[in-house]
Amino acid sequence: MIWCLEDDDSIREIVLYTLKSTGFEGRGFPDARSFFEALSSKEVDPPDLLLLDIMLPDQDGVAVLKELRSQSDFGDFPIIMTTAKGSEYDKIKCLDLGADDYMVKPFGMMEMISRIKAVLRRYQGPTNQVERLTFQELSLNLTEHKVKLIDETISLTFKEFELLKRFLKHPNRVFTREELLQKIWGMDYLGETRTVDAHIKTLRQKLGEYGSHIRTIRHVGYSWEAGDR
Repeated sequence: MIWCLEDDDSIREIVLYTLKSTGFEGRGFPDARSFFEALSSKEVDPPDLLLLDIMLPDQDGVAVLKELRSQSDFGDFPIIMTTAKGSEYDKIKCLDLGADDYMVKPFGMMEMISRIKAVLRRYQGPTNQVERLTFQELSLNLTEHKVKLIDETISLTFKEFELLKRFLKHPNRVFTREELLQKIWGMDYLGETRTVDAHIKTLRQKLGEYGSHIRTIRHVGYSWEAGDR
């Protein structure tokens, strides 16, 4: 999940659209207050990377950077600064404070994606370890984006895979339809909640008898029932 702290609505929307178009999950924040509220929430995982604008309405981005790097409670996730301030002094100041990269506006969206991937590679380091989520005989290969049920490979769409991944990461937790829309389709997605219902229906069908573990919570949403069915 890539978070974008950017007060310019149009830039933030373009960044989030580009992230989703290239396979990343994205979430945007218009100010430091909403960002720190989300970061301190126990129900939200911290981002894998933060795109941080310097010119913010309520708190300077450099101050946000200082606060993040001075408090271990916030987690040591990578930070890329995004700003129109392109002097050598500004760059050195942010890098010395713990920023991992610095992009001067205007920058191309594909350059942004390449820089994000490069920073994430540095944080993850070289590894041959495959990250998996498993439930009984169901296995999600998060590295290769593949799903296996017993010995059969199941073909899922990107959204179906993200739904199943979220369920298996948080078994027995109830997700509202609105929450799933926000987390998987993006907070600015304007579709109706029946979009979630349609994807849940096809996911259940593809999982066969394992689809019964996706429990409908009437008038609320869905959860993955971890017990035997």
